[in-house]
Amino acid sequence: MAAKTPANWPSSGKDIPWSFSVLVAQIPEDGAQVTFEADAAQRAALAEVAGLREVTEARASFDLRHEGEGTVHAIGTVKAQVGQTCVVTLDPIENTIDEPVDVIFAPASYVPPKAPMAEGEPEEEPDPPEPITGGAIDLGRVATDFLFLGIDPYPRKPGAVFEPPAAVSDPEDHPFAALKALKDGTPSPPGKKGK
Repeated sequence: MAAKTPANWPSSGKDIPWSFSVLVAQIPEDGAQVTFEADAAQRAALAEVAGLREVTEARASFDLRHEGEGTVHAIGTVKAQVGQTCVVTLDPIENTIDEPVDVIFAPASYVPPKAPMAEGEPEEEPDPPEPITGGAIDLGRVATDFLFLGIDPYPRKPGAVFEPPAAVSDPEDHPFAALKALKDGTPSPPGKKGK
């Protein structure tokens, strides 16, 4: 699945809060493993962009290998600890993110092969590969995208249960009872004054 980024995500490389570039030419033919962590400034920037209270930890680990036609296959995980606010109690809570990543990086000239489709099935567009820009791949950008995918949009404190407002037991005991009585020409319910 392609990662989705927030609408306010910066588009230029220098503004990306968690960037970690690797030159494709420096990846050995038999592949490489890369692990990196976000520092305090990067974590603060990630929290701001994602609308989180804080990001206390963010790390990524990838196995990289050449796939031919100038492409690089990156398989790994993104792990993070994020501070959020419970949507029920409004208490601060901590959540763990552990997202698997499986992406292809490709030069602009790369045309992905079409997957074979069973007869009668609609043709599905494959996810576009991540770009190789200036001979480099930005693993931090991809890690950030998948970190954002792993954020719970409705975080809930363990055991927190939303209690809807109590239902009105007397159908005549509601704010519009007096108006209904006026419309119907009946007297207001006991204890209520008609206008």
